[in-house]
Amino acid sequence: MILKTAIMAVAALTAASCSQRKFNVEGSITEAQDSMLYFEHVGLEDITTLDSVKLGSDGTFSFSSEAPACPEFYRLRIHDQIVNICIDSTETVRVTASYPSMITKYEVSGSDDCLKIKELALKQIDLQQRCIKVQQTMPGLLGRDSLMSMIQTYKDDVKRNYIFSAPDKPYAYFALFQTIGGLLVFDPQTSHEDIKAFAAVATSWDMNYPETLRAQNLHNIAINGMKNQRIVQHNNLTAAEAAQLEASGIIDIELADNKGATRRLSDLKGKVVLLDFHVFAMDESPKRILALRELYNKYNPQGLEIYQVSLDSDEHFWKQQTAALPWICVRDARSLNAPALTLYNVQAVPDYFLIDRGNNIVLRMAQADDIEAEIKKLL
Repeated sequence: MILKTAIMAVAALTAASCSQRKFNVEGSITEAQDSMLYFEHVGLEDITTLDSVKLGSDGTFSFSSEAPACPEFYRLRIHDQIVNICIDSTETVRVTASYPSMITKYEVSGSDDCLKIKELALKQIDLQQRCIKVQQTMPGLLGRDSLMSMIQTYKDDVKRNYIFSAPDKPYAYFALFQTIGGLLVFDPQTSHEDIKAFAAVATSWDMNYPETLRAQNLHNIAINGMKNQRIVQHNNLTAAEAAQLEASGIIDIELADNKGATRRLSDLKGKVVLLDFHVFAMDESPKRILALRELYNKYNPQGLEIYQVSLDSDEHFWKQQTAALPWICVRDARSLNAPALTLYNVQAVPDYFLIDRGNNIVLRMAQADDIEAEIKKLL
């Protein structure tokens, strides 16, 4: 009996070991014999060494670790030479390089995200070198203006091609935290436009990786940035409003409804909310409103609310169209320039998000095959 129990225990341990999800980082770094190669995890607060190896004459290496639950960031390092890596599954990433130029001259395969991160890293290095050159050759205000212009051009490129185009990708997250001279390129504490970049990625990570530390961190950065901007712009942010923003699990929207009352999205915490971006002037609007009525009539008694953001430019027309609607309908007069469109990364209208009772974004329209089924799960 004891022998049988022991055999079963060994079998269970073996099965657990075999079922553990792993990822691999392997390759070779030549011209680095006897150098220590470190494999490190880049966390939110610190960098932790996971493994290391003393390289031989051929420079080959192989590291393995448990696959993360959401995208995580790692790096290979020899002294101050670094190769950044992203892992989001059990993939095998292969890196080949030659020391001491591995920071700029390396090849990576097995991960599209790692290829994009390489592009961003090389762009950042090039920007830093150009900034140093300007500082050395153009002192004073002229040099400062030139620096600011270069950095702004860089930010516009990265936002357009890496962040807003794919905010759910790990390389969009990576882009947000690039630095020049030890300072963040994208600064959500001082720039309203940079807050939009953080908010777009935060929204996507809230949906795809809810309750993970990185998603929560992005969300808090975006919220704190918006709070700071509101204070700077003297928008009379009260202590109660600040507390409400901190407690909210979504990026808040505060607009007037069709009766003139101010309605906040965050006030609906405790309900399942369909956040809907809509234009009543669209040809397909009547059909869509009819479908929303059916959902609302069926599930509102169970706790469903609709918070609809109209982007119609004609206020009178909007009020006519919404006079008999039973749900919350607000309007942003800035129409397609409404900040909420950027903050929620709305690329086309109509679009909607489903929010649970805890104020957490669960999914958006593109992810929902059956919105009614998703609502029923949350009620």
